[in-house]
Amino acid sequence: MAQPRSRTLPDLLDEITARDPAREFIVAGPERLSYGETRGRARQLAKGLRRLGVKRGDKVALLMSNRPEWLLVDFAVTMLGATLVPISTWSRARELAYVLDHCDATTLITLERFAGQDYLAMLAELGGPGSQHLPTLGRVVTLGRELGALWDLGATVDDAELDAAQRAVAPDDVACILYTSGTTSTPKGVQLQHRGLVENMWNIGERQHLTADDRMWMGISLFWSFGCANALLAVMTHGGTIVLQESLDAGAALALIERERCTVYYGTPNIALALTEHPDRARRDLSSLRTGAAIGPPPAMRMVMELGAREICNVYGLTECYGNCTVTDAHDPAAVRCATVGYPLPGMELRIVHRETRRPLPAGEVGEILVRGYLTPGYYKDPEKNAAAFDRDGFLLTGDLGAIGDDGRLQFRGRLKEMVKTGGINVAPLEIEEVLLGHPAVEQAYVVGLPDPRKDEILAAVVVLRDGADAGPDTLRAFCKKALAAFKVPQEFRLLRRDELPVTATGKVQKFRLAEMLARERDAAGA
Repeated sequence: MAQPRSRTLPDLLDEITARDPAREFIVAGPERLSYGETRGRARQLAKGLRRLGVKRGDKVALLMSNRPEWLLVDFAVTMLGATLVPISTWSRARELAYVLDHCDATTLITLERFAGQDYLAMLAELGGPGSQHLPTLGRVVTLGRELGALWDLGATVDDAELDAAQRAVAPDDVACILYTSGTTSTPKGVQLQHRGLVENMWNIGERQHLTADDRMWMGISLFWSFGCANALLAVMTHGGTIVLQESLDAGAALALIERERCTVYYGTPNIALALTEHPDRARRDLSSLRTGAAIGPPPAMRMVMELGAREICNVYGLTECYGNCTVTDAHDPAAVRCATVGYPLPGMELRIVHRETRRPLPAGEVGEILVRGYLTPGYYKDPEKNAAAFDRDGFLLTGDLGAIGDDGRLQFRGRLKEMVKTGGINVAPLEIEEVLLGHPAVEQAYVVGLPDPRKDEILAAVVVLRDGADAGPDTLRAFCKKALAAFKVPQEFRLLRRDELPVTATGKVQKFRLAEMLARERDAAGA
């Protein structure tokens, strides 16, 4: 398939649809939508949103599980020149309030509830649209009757009006803002433009050798950049099919991959392990799997290959660089795809520098990875983070460590930042520490990552209690659960006295030594 000419998401949908309108695009349980049907529904929804008042430049937040409506809203919003802001379905009220307020969302499209989360109750707790916590939010549209009403509402908008709105969308407009944890306690709003989403994802798909016959198993969450940007658009730019799984269940995933003959796998090490260890694995035929994208050390990559995706691609990147900046080729030897993360993609440039002097390093030496090319135009409403994120030459300072081998491929060597990656998801320790410090019994709190074979790392909290106070691990865990998404709640808690904390000569707590101490204790205990 030739590279698409389109450089905006709505134009891409038009172009791929025109090639083969009857080709299956979205599969979700019994529901199957062709490219033509998807385009028709998205246009009708866009008309309804326009009549509702959504206009160019508006921020439309989307809080929804992996459903066809998620994709329809995505295309409809961008047809109007508005910006989509996906929100994690794991969000608690505090996290929901921050994103909605920070991104200046005027509209929220949401499920009423999902996976034990009652989103309408959260919104009520926050005071609802226009409240102190949600000052810019003007309207909430829930999936079902209200979203369905938009189909009828759009009946008064003619095609010419919608076409004019779509023509005004430019390749350098911001298509979406994806909130990602940083080294600070608050998430960063990463702006991504239409052009980069189309061009870089095409290049990612090329490394996987995708075609219109490929069928991608979407078990990862659409609100995550690995899903809604990388996987979705790598497949879509090649005219393939997206097979949605609403929420990850290993047994159901195995059955779905077998039934739908999925060829493309996207996942994290813990997902591969869950599929591998499930008792149904032995009786499921996953021979249809071929390629895709995965992250993790060599054992994790080999596990995906053993699942069936023999041509799985190892990848490296950040949301800030449109998903990936390096990808192995699906036809590279397995050893190469396990040990490296490949060559830079077209339009991407890497530089490895000394962490302190910023001096460029030669091949083979480990330093900080800098990236230039397809990069976010900046974090939304955050000039300080923007100033700190890029150097004078326009390179993104990733905070990650790596080396470029003699063959020119990147070898990932870990993270400079304190960020903990658990189950493939970045978590900022400072956010959890601030929550713990809100407990009346807690005097000091430090969160670190500990190695874990299933999740890469798990979160561990070291807590110093106030004199005379009493709060055990169960109490602190319950306190965290009220304020944090489940994946941010520490799995381990360790209570220490002040004089047991490892500190520098100036009294600063050395978190790396805390992590080493906890890891030694786990090893001694046989954890």
